[in-house]
Amino acid sequence: MSGPPWICRTCIRALRPRQFLRWASTEAAAPVVLAPSLLRRAEAMRSEHDDLRKTLAESFDVSKARRAAELSRVATALDAWTAANAAIAELNTMLTSSDKDLAAIAADELSTEETRLATLAADLSASLTPRHPYADLPCLIEFRPGPGGLEGRYFADSIFKMYKNLCLRRGYRTNVLKYEMADTAGDSSSTAGEAPLQEAILEVQEPGAYDMFRGEAGMHRVQRIPSTETKGRVHTSAVAVWVLPSFPDTDAAADMLDFDNPESDFYISPAEVRTETMRARGAGGQHVNKTESAIRLTHLPTGTTVSMQDHRSQQRNRDEAWKTLRVRIADQRREQREAESARLRNSVLAKSQITRGDKIRTYNYNQDRCTDHRAGLDVHNLPDVLEGGETLDRIMDAAKQWRIAKDVEGLIAEEEAKAQLDKKSKK
Repeated sequence: MSGPPWICRTCIRALRPRQFLRWASTEAAAPVVLAPSLLRRAEAMRSEHDDLRKTLAESFDVSKARRAAELSRVATALDAWTAANAAIAELNTMLTSSDKDLAAIAADELSTEETRLATLAADLSASLTPRHPYADLPCLIEFRPGPGGLEGRYFADSIFKMYKNLCLRRGYRTNVLKYEMADTAGDSSSTAGEAPLQEAILEVQEPGAYDMFRGEAGMHRVQRIPSTETKGRVHTSAVAVWVLPSFPDTDAAADMLDFDNPESDFYISPAEVRTETMRARGAGGQHVNKTESAIRLTHLPTGTTVSMQDHRSQQRNRDEAWKTLRVRIADQRREQREAESARLRNSVLAKSQITRGDKIRTYNYNQDRCTDHRAGLDVHNLPDVLEGGETLDRIMDAAKQWRIAKDVEGLIAEEEAKAQLDKKSKK
């Protein structure tokens, strides 16, 4: 299977099973055609986007506005792709014109428009993939040496510095939460100035950092001759890298007062709460028996219930009940985040995976080469990679494109499976 020059061999290998894009190699224009399942999905999402915009024009709703914002990137990408297809169709018509000058201009513009269409098709496909729920959060990058002894600890320090320098070059705010050297190594360091790192945690405080760096999680393998090696033998070591979302601290008093912000842990939509009034029980005189001052609030999505009857005033009981309910829901959300962090940590890199074989990238010093095994990309100028330079940008971009291609492949498979179920249900 071959493809146009704008598709790399790695992408072709990744997309071959599901035919992400189809193309025709003819002398005339080769239109880029999205997989039908992707096109149907894009059109359905744009239709939903248009309906939501009409609804929001009449009355604002936070959840609908958020959904419309999510769909806007698909709608924009589909509109651009459709316009490019229309432009190519018009240029193809112009090619048959009796006006030779007009046909020549059309031929020149056609090549440019076809290249642009290919880019737009890839952008549209990528926009259809579900965005990670924590994509906009900052992140924590954890480093721990794998197999390789002292040499592995030295290289863990190099990888830590590599990402720290990358963030510095890009202007990202960082915070070193942990930097611990191995006790048994003493104050020793390599000839390159590497410390025997036991464990380090780098917080990248930039919004969206989790989406930028999550493709870097995995085993990073190094092949080089250690400074202590007397016979010139190449040693292989590995470093485990975890990338986890960094959730904001919601314990601050200022956050507790932010009840009206939908992004706050303490926000609860009144529509999700059932309010019941009743007569208070127990001591309190005739007042509690004659008036319905007690309040019970039930958060319908979670079933959390709060009852309050401590005060004679119904309004004060209501206020106290709401305050208590908000705190309980916020605590539940915090626990859910912590559980999700643990799940992500285990899914990203289990202890059983910390081996040289489960590698995502290899840094070969003797060959001045860095290889990303997922994207199938080899780059040279290893010193620039380890300094967090632009060569590292190329590697990270390739890894991200590989991830997107896999997501699109899975999306097509999902849409095809749905189509098969629909056919069976209609029979």
